[in-house]
Order: sequence, then C-alpha cells, then structure tokens
Amino acid sequence: MNRPRLRLMLVFVLASVVTVRADEIDDWVKSEMQVRHVPAISIAVVKNGVLVKAEAYGVSDLEHNIPAQPNTVFKIGSTSKQFLAAGVMILVQDGKIAVDEKLGKYLDGIPERWNAITIRHLLTHTSGLAREGPGFDSYKIQPDIDVIKSAYPVALHAKPGDQYEYSNLGYFALAEVIHRVSGKSWDEFLRERVFKPLGMNSTRITTVAEIVKDRASGYIWSDDIPNAENWLAVRPSGAFLSTASDMAKWEIALQSDRILTPESKKQMWTPVKLNNGSEYPYGFGWEVDHFPNGVPPTDVPMIRHEGSIPGFRAVYWRLPDRKITVIVLSNLQSAALDKLTAGIALRYDRSLLPAYQKRWPDQR
Repeated sequence: MNRPRLRLMLVFVLASVVTVRADEIDDWVKSEMQVRHVPAISIAVVKNGVLVKAEAYGVSDLEHNIPAQPNTVFKIGSTSKQFLAAGVMILVQDGKIAVDEKLGKYLDGIPERWNAITIRHLLTHTSGLAREGPGFDSYKIQPDIDVIKSAYPVALHAKPGDQYEYSNLGYFALAEVIHRVSGKSWDEFLRERVFKPLGMNSTRITTVAEIVKDRASGYIWSDDIPNAENWLAVRPSGAFLSTASDMAKWEIALQSDRILTPESKKQMWTPVKLNNGSEYPYGFGWEVDHFPNGVPPTDVPMIRHEGSIPGFRAVYWRLPDRKITVIVLSNLQSAALDKLTAGIALRYDRSLLPAYQKRWPDQR
C-alpha cells in the first residue's frame, strides 16, 4: 500500500474515533440534562494541556428560544473565588502582599477583634467571619467597604485559624485589599492581569444594565421553569460572567507559569492547616479533595470549585494526576451537575470507573 493512501486511511480512522467519543459525550450530557431539567449547558474539557472539547447544549434563553453556543455567557457564582485568590497571589508575586500578614496592614480601621485575621485566613475561610456581611443587599448597589463595615459590630464565630467556615464576607475583604494595594478596582486589576492577557474576552464583572452579547438567562426548576432573580449587587465572592471556553483558557494557563508561579499554585492547592494541626480540604479559592465529589477519599486527587447564584450553577473539576479538567456551566439554579461532570471525565479516562462507582455503583 502506498504511503499517501495509508495516511488517508489513518485520517479516516482517527476521525471516526473522535466522532464516536464526541457522540458518546454528547449523548451523556443530553441525557443528564433531561434528567436534571437543565435548559442549557456549556462544557469545556482540557486534557494534557489542550482543549479537546468545547460544546453547548439546550436553550440559553427560553423566552426567545435561543440555542446555547460555546460562546454563551453564564454567571459562574463562587467559581469566581479562584480569580480573587489569583489576584492576591499576583500581588504576592509582585512583592506587595504577604499572605501571613495581618489584614489590618492593608485595610485600616478594622475592629480590634479582627486584628488577628491574616490574608491566609481570608483566602481559606478560616477567619472566623460570618458567611455574609449584614449590610449586603442583593438589590442594592453599594461599595464593598460598606458591606465589610456592616460586619464590624458582629462577633467572630471562632478564633482566626481555629475552624473552617465558608465566608463570602472574607472575599469582600480580599477584594478591598486588592483595590487598595493595586490602586485599581479589583475587577479592573483582574481584567488587566488575568483576563486580557489570556484572551478571556467574554469574562467580565456581572452587570444587569449593560448589554452582554450572548448572555444566558437564568432559571429555577419548577413545573413551568420561571425566571430566576437577577441581582443588581455584585459580590466579589461570586462576581463574574464567563464562558466555558474562556474558563478553558484559564485552565491552560494554570498548567503553565504564564500568570501564576509554581509556588503560588502550590499554596493555592494545599489544604489549610488549622490551629490544632489538622487539615481542612480548602486552599486559596479552591477545594482540595478527591474525585468524585461527595464520597470517601479515593486514589484520584481533585482540585475543584463549584458556584451557585440565582439562576445558574457552575462546576470546575481538575484531576491533576489524570491531566483532565472538566468545566460545566449551566443556567439552572442549584442544578445537580456532579454526575454529569464525573461522567464526562470518565469517558476520557475509563480508569476513573472504580472511584466513580463509589458514588454511583450502577455505572458500568
């Protein structure tokens, strides 16, 4: 057989393999969407540092029957925390912040009871601060510092470093630190140092008033799938709009040293050590546990974060040992996406099956 013909046959064979894999994943996502009643989903899969799958399914706007596309823009909720944490670490790299310095060095006027809180405590949700600032109002646009100050009279829930307690308020404080240290608004700082350099052109701070091309509408599951609330206020803890493709660009950057140094990423992906010497599986804006979420530890490490905000649910799972990352964005509030996400990863690496079956034994 001559070489040109052999090469042509190999192209056809490889194309058929890719098609089968794509069809299998597409069928899986569509079936899970139907079970979970999710109007639209956009996915991105990065394997060995390369984007191997970017696809969208369903309807991004039910009122206008607009199909979801890979460039559909979703709210990503608390998945945004990794960007605030990255902003802090960029300033660490610049020599302008130290994570074990006290918050009071960067934010003046804090109450005495906050004096022991460090930047590390804020990043790891171990500051003792409440989940929300009492002054936060989802329909009121106000400076971040006003929300922070509303918590000044409130007692800490624990001594800083004693325990993990998820705190959106802590990420308000981090955003204010970024603003004061950089001299720019935190969203402008992240746009200049992260989003723009990586070509994440659809990633931006959430807005209600401005026109955002290809924006998805958010929904709540019920008999008639009504529209979800559309908050006017922007929380740094869940601030951004993005696309699955943009998030894949970020993931590829994380697998290089383009934005963050190896030391920064090591700190971000190391479980926090509490005052009593025990560890809790949260780093800097990332959860550090095992695949799949919600089961006893397996032999598959996972670095992840999910995000929920009215009308939307996002999932970002990194399996560093398997060099697979799966990103899923949806426009259904509190959508149950773990099995869908895990199933995508499984279809790229069948050796994940034993870990998968710890949570879903029926899968073969």
